[in-house]
Amino acid sequence: MSTKVTIEKNAYHDSVTLMSLSGKVLSQEGVVDAVVSMATQMNKELLDNIGLATEESQEATENDLIIAVKAENDEALENAMSFINEELTSKKSSKNNKGNTSVSTFNAALNELPDANLAVISVPGEYAAREARQALNKGLNVMLFSDNVSIEDEKALKELGAEKNLLVMGPDCGTAMINNTGLCFANEVKQGGIGLVAASGTGLQEVAVQIDRMGYGLTHAIGTGGRDLSEQVGGIMMLEGLRRLEEDDNTKVITLISKPPAKAVQDKILEKVKDSAKPAVICFLDGDKNDVEAAGASFAPNLIEAAKQSILQLDGSVTFNEGLSDDMASALTEEVKGLADSQQYIKGLFCGGTMTAEALSVLRSSVENIKSNVAKKQEEKLEDTSVSDTHILLDMGDDEFTKGKPHPMIEPNLRNERILEEAKNPNTAVLLLDFELGYGSHEDPVGESIETLKEAKKEAEKAGRYLPIVAYICGTSSDKQGLAEQERKLTDNGILVAESNAQASMIAGLIANKEVQ
Repeated sequence: MSTKVTIEKNAYHDSVTLMSLSGKVLSQEGVVDAVVSMATQMNKELLDNIGLATEESQEATENDLIIAVKAENDEALENAMSFINEELTSKKSSKNNKGNTSVSTFNAALNELPDANLAVISVPGEYAAREARQALNKGLNVMLFSDNVSIEDEKALKELGAEKNLLVMGPDCGTAMINNTGLCFANEVKQGGIGLVAASGTGLQEVAVQIDRMGYGLTHAIGTGGRDLSEQVGGIMMLEGLRRLEEDDNTKVITLISKPPAKAVQDKILEKVKDSAKPAVICFLDGDKNDVEAAGASFAPNLIEAAKQSILQLDGSVTFNEGLSDDMASALTEEVKGLADSQQYIKGLFCGGTMTAEALSVLRSSVENIKSNVAKKQEEKLEDTSVSDTHILLDMGDDEFTKGKPHPMIEPNLRNERILEEAKNPNTAVLLLDFELGYGSHEDPVGESIETLKEAKKEAEKAGRYLPIVAYICGTSSDKQGLAEQERKLTDNGILVAESNAQASMIAGLIANKEVQ
């Protein structure tokens, strides 16, 4: 083995760039391990765990960049190091070629862009609150991509933002679409009359994507960060987002999206919804329909229904196709025929946390003993994610899987090993997968996984089994990855492609129960 570790002092790069680059390096021929990251304590521990720590790396600060590669031979090592340097250099050159000026301080950035009204912050969590506070005090709205910000700091920042009539989206906010401009992970969607506020990234994306596919559009999609509806934070930014959309003349319908909020926070939000002059749709997964309707809003039990209800509030004449298409029903019949008696369980391997939560909400009534690492109910919690002896739904973007590694939306290979593992398990009845398109996501997420999916089917076939795979692609026809081409790669290889995440989950349940429609 050949290894090399270099430290670049005071060379900050944002986490999205580095996660994407790390994934690319790991796919290079002959590369065994690679870390390209800022020298946070967590990343230094990761370096130690894979045997690449050095005295210099241990002394590095969070402002320093770690480049560490382990390869099969010297040639592969040098090729990988050259690739990293080229990628970092080309990104910097690309920025300069677009006429952007490189700055190293917040005030210098404001001098270059004096009319800016939004700051996107992606720095180590230790510094994120300070930078967000500085932006708010300068009169800027904030999108806080950084995680590892204390909940006390989050509440204080959001209170300051509300006081100054400014948004604080985050921390750990991965998605927003403001004035038809996508921020971080976002899709290309049509403009229209529906405004979204969401405490979930992929949940926001799914509703936005479905609205676009049905021919309608958005004014804004405001992310709040996943903890906003906790009792500690109190829904400060969902309330602020609701107020903003109420005051926006172009927004005709307001839709709120979240995993289950704290009851006291839900009640506070519903009180504001009740006072709103605009029609509202509430999609709090596993929420209380009676409470929502008592507030005068439309209740949506899942994300696809949130999109439909939003459109109906805008255009009451629209009709939707319900149920499975004839082609899908016919294909489903064939999938069930191929199952062996041992194949009993759904194995859901997700990139999106809210997609996982929605699948759990859809499936719990149709299959028994379902477990997930996103479950709130004690009896549904999957304590050991390596165990696979029942129906499991895994959010593979959870910190347990992504510690020191790129998120699976950025680097699908994170999920591929588990796909093969579940394919070899004789109790697997169906693999349930999601793929996300848009800004920030992998340039070809299906293409990066398709050989693994082919191999998964072959592994099952070698053992005398047939392996159904059901997938959903969260994206629009305008997304850069090309929705139609991504779907074609799946269908050409015998993989069922659903119209929504909820439908994919329902289809997986039918297969596991060996039912046909």
